[in-house]
Amino acid sequence: MKRNAAINDEARWQAVLDRDLAADGQFVFAVLTTGIYCRPSCRARHALRQNVHFYPNVSAAEAAGFRACKRCQPDKADPQQQRIDKVAQACRLLEQERTLTLDELAREVAVSPYHFHRLFKSVTGMTPRAWQQAWRAKMLRDALKESPTVTEAVLAAGFPGSSSFYRHADNTLGMTASQFRRGGDDLRVRYTLQPCLLGRCLVAASTRGICAVLPGDNDETLIAELELMFPHAQREEADDGFRQQVAQVIALLDGQRATVSLPLDIRGTAFQQSVWQALRDIPAGETRSYQQVADSIGKPKAVRAVANACAANKLALIVPCHRVVRQSGALSGYRWGEARKVALLRREAGQER
Repeated sequence: MKRNAAINDEARWQAVLDRDLAADGQFVFAVLTTGIYCRPSCRARHALRQNVHFYPNVSAAEAAGFRACKRCQPDKADPQQQRIDKVAQACRLLEQERTLTLDELAREVAVSPYHFHRLFKSVTGMTPRAWQQAWRAKMLRDALKESPTVTEAVLAAGFPGSSSFYRHADNTLGMTASQFRRGGDDLRVRYTLQPCLLGRCLVAASTRGICAVLPGDNDETLIAELELMFPHAQREEADDGFRQQVAQVIALLDGQRATVSLPLDIRGTAFQQSVWQALRDIPAGETRSYQQVADSIGKPKAVRAVANACAANKLALIVPCHRVVRQSGALSGYRWGEARKVALLRREAGQER
C-alpha cells in the first residue's frame, strides 16, 4: 500500500511539474510553507517537493487547514468551464429582442470587451454579432412559417421593425422574406459541371455566393443532389463567365492549395456555423477528431451533433469536413465517399499529387 501510494504521489508530482490541465479535478496539492492548496495546473512558482502534500479534493485540503490559492482558484469551477459559462450567459443575453453592444455584453459577464470578444469567438467560432444574427435567422424562419404576415414574423423574431429587418434580410435568410414564405420558388441558382481529379464536380451559386460544391461520379447524380438542396429554386446552367470564376474551386479540388476568394453562401444554424468555422481552421495536412472539434467550440458533449454538422456540409473542401476522423485516427464516413476522403487526406499530407 505504501509503495503504491508513493508511486501515485510521484505521478501527481509529475503532473504538478507539467502543470497538467488533465489532472485538474483529480486531486489538489498543498504547500506546507504557505498554507495554500492549488490545482495541479497552477501557474505559480513550484514549491520544493518535500513541502508538498496531496489531497484527493478541496474538502480534504481545507479540513487539513489549508486555504485556496487566489491565482488558480481550486475551490471554484474549472477555469475552462467558467469561460464556457460566461459565453453561455452571453448567448442567453443575445437571444432577445434588444441588440446589446459589445461593451454591454462584456460588462454583464464581468470581462473586458477585448477579452470577451476573443473568448466568445474561441468558444463558439462566431462573433457575438454573428451569433445574434444566426439566432434571429432561426427565429425568423420559424416565425415566417407560422405568422400570417411578414411584419408579424419580423417582430416575433426580435427585429425592432420592418426597416431594420429589410436592411439585413438577405444575410439573414439568403433570400427575401416573400421568397422564403413561398419556399424559395423564385430563388435563382446557377451551376456548372466540370471535371476534377475527384471525378466530376458541381459548383452552384446563389445571388449571395457559392452555395454548393459537390464532387461525384456523374452529372445526373450531382444535379439530383442539387435539386434536393434547393427544391423550389430556379436552377440554370451557368455561362462561360461563371465557369471561369469557379476555376478557383476546381483548383482547390485538384489539390493546388488554392484559396477561394469568391463570396460564399453558407447557410446553417448557429451551431452548424460554429462547427464549419472550426473545420476551416484545421490546417491542410492535419486532422482532428470529432471530440477535438466539439472541444474547440466549447461543447465537449456534442460529438454526435458535430458529426451531423459535418454531414450537412454543402461546400466540399471549402469547409474541409474530410479532415475530421474518429478518436482512434481511423476514417469515418464522408458524404462524398470514403475513397475521396482517403485521396484528399493523402494528397494534403504530401503522399501523392
